[in-house]
Amino acid sequence: MKRIITAVQIIGILCIACLPSFAQDGTGKVSGKLTDKKTGELLIGVTVMVQNTAKGAVTDVEGRYLLQLAPGTYTLDYKYMGYQTKSIADVVVKGGQVTNLDIALDEPKSKELQEVVIRGSYKQETINALYVAQKNNVSISSGISGESIRRSPDRNTSDVLKRVSGASIQDNRYIIIRGLNDRYNTATINNAMLPSTEPDRKAFSFDLIPSNLIDNIVINKTASPEMPADFAGGLIQVITKDIPTENFLSFNIGLGYNTQTTFRETRGMDRGKSEWLTLEDGTLKLPGSWPSSRGKYAPLSNEQKFGLTRDFNNTWGVGDRGKALPAQSYQVTWGNRTRLKNDGSFGSIISLTYRNSENIYEGERMDYESGKVRSFNFSEDINRFNSSLGAIANFTYVKRNNKISLKNIFNRILDNNYIYRSGLNNDANAQIMSHGQELTIKTMLNSQLEGSHKINTRDWKLDWNLNYSLTDRNQPDMKVLSYRRDLNASDNVPYEAMVPFGTAARNVSRFYSTLEEYGVGGMGSLTVPFTISGQKQNVKIGGQKLYRERDFSARVLGYIRTNTADFNDDLLTLAPGQIFDPANIGQNGFVMDEITNNSDRYKANSDLIAGYIQFDNKIADKLRIVWGARGESYYQYISTADASGKSIKKDMTFFDLLPSANISYAVNEKSNIRLSGSRTVSRPELRELSNFVYYDFVTYSSLQGNPDLKRALITNADLRYELYPGVGEAVTASVFYKRFKNAIEQTVDAGSTPNRRQIRVENADNAEAFGFELELRKKLDFLSAEPFFQNMTAFANFSYIHSSVNLVGGSSDGPSRSLQGQSPYLINAGLQYDHPETNLSFGLLYNKMGQRIYLVGFEGYPHIYERGRDLLDLQIGKKILNKRGDLRLNISDLLNQKFIFYQNNDNKKSYNESVDQIITSQRQGTNISLNFSYQFGLGKKK
Repeated sequence: MKRIITAVQIIGILCIACLPSFAQDGTGKVSGKLTDKKTGELLIGVTVMVQNTAKGAVTDVEGRYLLQLAPGTYTLDYKYMGYQTKSIADVVVKGGQVTNLDIALDEPKSKELQEVVIRGSYKQETINALYVAQKNNVSISSGISGESIRRSPDRNTSDVLKRVSGASIQDNRYIIIRGLNDRYNTATINNAMLPSTEPDRKAFSFDLIPSNLIDNIVINKTASPEMPADFAGGLIQVITKDIPTENFLSFNIGLGYNTQTTFRETRGMDRGKSEWLTLEDGTLKLPGSWPSSRGKYAPLSNEQKFGLTRDFNNTWGVGDRGKALPAQSYQVTWGNRTRLKNDGSFGSIISLTYRNSENIYEGERMDYESGKVRSFNFSEDINRFNSSLGAIANFTYVKRNNKISLKNIFNRILDNNYIYRSGLNNDANAQIMSHGQELTIKTMLNSQLEGSHKINTRDWKLDWNLNYSLTDRNQPDMKVLSYRRDLNASDNVPYEAMVPFGTAARNVSRFYSTLEEYGVGGMGSLTVPFTISGQKQNVKIGGQKLYRERDFSARVLGYIRTNTADFNDDLLTLAPGQIFDPANIGQNGFVMDEITNNSDRYKANSDLIAGYIQFDNKIADKLRIVWGARGESYYQYISTADASGKSIKKDMTFFDLLPSANISYAVNEKSNIRLSGSRTVSRPELRELSNFVYYDFVTYSSLQGNPDLKRALITNADLRYELYPGVGEAVTASVFYKRFKNAIEQTVDAGSTPNRRQIRVENADNAEAFGFELELRKKLDFLSAEPFFQNMTAFANFSYIHSSVNLVGGSSDGPSRSLQGQSPYLINAGLQYDHPETNLSFGLLYNKMGQRIYLVGFEGYPHIYERGRDLLDLQIGKKILNKRGDLRLNISDLLNQKFIFYQNNDNKKSYNESVDQIITSQRQGTNISLNFSYQFGLGKKK
């Protein structure tokens, strides 16, 4: 509680100290973006004039402009060679506020019409610009603009993505598109590929990026030559803000309540004093005296081993850690725009974010032998502490036809999980009680230097990007300590620690691992416009390079009894905090053993070199074809070892020619028909190529990579009809087909047992998925003229997907089964209310994914399915304090249904509680959060 009070005091003092400098100069601003009405292309060098004044501006290399004006009502003229001039009246400018006005210019249909001035109002032109943005995406895509994000009550990027058609968020952070496994998605930030935030899967945690720093998000469901080709579900493009339209300083404070955690007593093993700052204070580090390898430790004498064993800190103590505090989040963001001489501007956005939370998850875990015989039945509690630090620092210089930006994002996350598990293990004929602690610290840094330039009077455009990423994952001292007593023992019989003789085992172990990965890359493209038969065309030529290198190493240790004859059996009944006290290390007690294998380290690297050519052709006024090809040369190298110590080194180079075409036919001003075809790939993560076996105490299973894993090749086809009846409204219908060669799946190894479940990554031979997608987004103003209905929008999206994997030779599934990770259906629906005058907004969001195969089983061991959950979220936002304050209430997972993973017993894929076998179930509670933010304008004093 002291930490909360201290943080609030510091922020309050900063606010008070800064207040005198926050006076406004009384002026307002008009900003916007100019685009081509037919293609959505950015227009560079458009002249913007304010009638009856000497004020004016010219659009920059991003098609943006900014005017600073005294409060009042104005008429703005937009002039550009080859386009009809537009004159927009009734543009209202208010002091201290920014009026956004995007403009779509049209080419004249004849030379006689070129001098005709198109006249309109601010309200009507805002509607026109939105129509252009909706209709003119190159590929089949869904997105959300910065303006929509600004009006919504969303806190981070994962909240924003819940509103995007065809997308679903899993675990409040990972995105699912069209029901496909998240490994088939790729994410970019500011056009640079994002590294995976997870060590054992290809996924990015989107809750890391605050929503108020996003300019826009687009989810591309089809490919084009200019896009990275490593996806089949979707390419998520996140663009962060660079130059703000006004100078500001904002603060955000949030508190969260979990219905089954907050103010409850938490338990755990000893925790470092600095974990709330995402730091490990050294308590859990591998002692510096420990030998550098297993081979150097093994020949030492017992006395030497006793001394080294005593060097380990005794951090096994389990006890109460106090009541769980509310989740906390703090953010401070500074934005500045400086006008320079010769029409140049320099902008900065710097943001710091801190969050922490505590959660208690309650569940059960079980598994079965063939014949539906239960092998074990455990109840488990997971006490989780999480803290994170984040920073974004973006700097941009713009001068007329040139823009250069340096963009940086940093995140550091600490997760400390204490797991208590107890119950019956029939295979071991014992009652089991286990304690586990898993501390993980993840650090991610991504930096980019990028530029955009109009390089001559012919409107050639050069874009480039240089990027660097660093990912670090440290797992110090993952501990497991298990106790047992006979299956039929009475309650007064003490549990005994499962410390083995001879060789250490995972039941009483300590595990240390480090992972470091860096990536360097660059990209460049040149866009050259030209004309055929009076129609504007362009060709885009570009290339990309991304080199990644990873180094992973682990040490696996465990306690054993020193000898059989003189061992003191009473030590086995001691509590976790006492059993490995230094006094119990010795001839009559315990000693450390190392069981690190040769496969417990690997080095890997990959090198991607890509080039593409893309044509954007317009045929007459209605037909547009964006087509071309992308070539990708991909090199991968892995150095690992098998269990015997035999070195395994594999390097492979693949070249893929990946053509794509996106055809768009404008039926009329409000509707399109789109046809798309492409070829894409899905490559293994470097971890998936290693032979390393990781025992995950949380899931009670081991995960092993596969050096022979192949890349998946995917053929995609889409057909879509789009109708945009009004602003922010859409009716779309799509059908799609995907064919996978060498689809990548997670499977349970055929040699596994319930107590030794091993998961491997394998290639399926051939698979396909096809289905349809329907979307409706409609304002409810047709129901009534009342303001409530005028400002209410309903939306719904339904996707149906049938997938099948061809099983060579057949199995108990028959000739085929569903693709691992593929949901058969996806439902999104909701209501969104936004009143521009009362500044009240709310959203009610519903989401459900159908059941899907979580792990592929084997003959005699059925597949493990993940049950679909009904998710209901409520968001309420209210702007206060002259629109500079923002109060947001978020309630996520209102229904709080259990997470259930199960095996089917009735040949029906949907979960049947009375028939199916539960593998694991868990309830995580409903989260309620309240956030307050305030933005100070930093205008100059008069």
